[in-house]
Amino acid sequence: MSNEKKSDNRISELAGKVLALARDSIVVRFRFFDRALAAIELTEDEALTGYVSDAGRLSYNPAKLLADYKDDGNFAIRLLLHVILHNIFMHYSRKDIANEEYWDIACDIAVENTILSLDSGYSRLTDTDVQTILARLNKWVPRLTAEYLYREFMVGGISSDSAKEYARLFCIDMHYHKSKDKASAEEITISAKDWEKIARTVAAELKSFSKDIKGGDAILINLREGMRKTYDYDDIVRRFAVMSEEIRVNPDEFDYIYYMYGLSTYKNMPLIEPLEYTDEKRIKEFVIAVDTSASVRGRMVEGFLTRTYDLLTESSSFSENMNVHIIQCDSDITSDIVITDRNKLSDIVENLQVKGFGATDFRPVFEYVDGLQKRRELTDLKGLIYFTDGYGIYPDNPPGYDCMFVFDREDEFRPPVPGWAIKVCLDL
Repeated sequence: MSNEKKSDNRISELAGKVLALARDSIVVRFRFFDRALAAIELTEDEALTGYVSDAGRLSYNPAKLLADYKDDGNFAIRLLLHVILHNIFMHYSRKDIANEEYWDIACDIAVENTILSLDSGYSRLTDTDVQTILARLNKWVPRLTAEYLYREFMVGGISSDSAKEYARLFCIDMHYHKSKDKASAEEITISAKDWEKIARTVAAELKSFSKDIKGGDAILINLREGMRKTYDYDDIVRRFAVMSEEIRVNPDEFDYIYYMYGLSTYKNMPLIEPLEYTDEKRIKEFVIAVDTSASVRGRMVEGFLTRTYDLLTESSSFSENMNVHIIQCDSDITSDIVITDRNKLSDIVENLQVKGFGATDFRPVFEYVDGLQKRRELTDLKGLIYFTDGYGIYPDNPPGYDCMFVFDREDEFRPPVPGWAIKVCLDL
């Protein structure tokens, strides 16, 4: 064996020992991380210049790891904690990320802030620059979780200089959200559901003795955000759909072989005409209420209206000929726009003006919809979606149709939703 090969084996062996020592140290200090540690697959890759993490996997260059360990004896512990927290906070499983750069920065800040709260000795985040940034972010963002930080970045943006500074101070690894290599994706044995189970176990153990664990509250806050369910619009509104006839070819009853045979044999005369309609579940009558009260921030209202537009234009659950009411409301009805043609939706939305900014009362919307039904302006209403922050007065009695209250985030201080309504949280 050549000296170069022996040297490589020695480096690999030492790097493995460093990681094994780091894992033992974490289990001794933070027993609730034992399952998460066991689920992380460690892979050597000498071609890397840094560290790459994916769902359940950390790839590293042994020589790079030893060099970083030489500079900081706690580096390997910090690296493993960083990857563990990414996974149990479900950072790799999000599918609705529009800006991966902002999401990566938000995830790294949230994770490194949590590590700092666990033990400042495991973190390099003790210099003045980092403390200044974290103090500033704490003023802007209610909680330093990836979800809250990402929303703030998407609204306010990040300058190129700030992005570089965030990367220098908080980034320790590169993130792969979606594996480009199909073979490597199939090798991942720990699924998102498995990580959610591990995360729930960590949360349960922390709740039992979180008062004795420094930084336990920070972990629980991030776990709660990471495990919060997000929903797709079509999944939300599909339950309101009813059978209706839609004008399009029914693939179950139309045979292209006979159709094409007639065209070729009888000179452009099809042997069988395609059916002009098919029975499908679509929504024809619907009400969307948008809370424009003073307690709802301006960008939240904008987010609600944007979601409403996306719902009507992109959802396959709505019929082409619809009867949809978009109601703006605070303590009273401030606007009701009726949409009967999907093709005219863009013109309507472009001229839509936000009205309201008073107190919040949900009851007027339901009273108004009752009036529409009595006047036969709504004859087959199946559901209502109410976008709101949740701080209002709910009706005492359930309506004669399904109702869903949609919030922009979880809020433990929000009044409880009535048992007859559906509660959903969306990222705006």
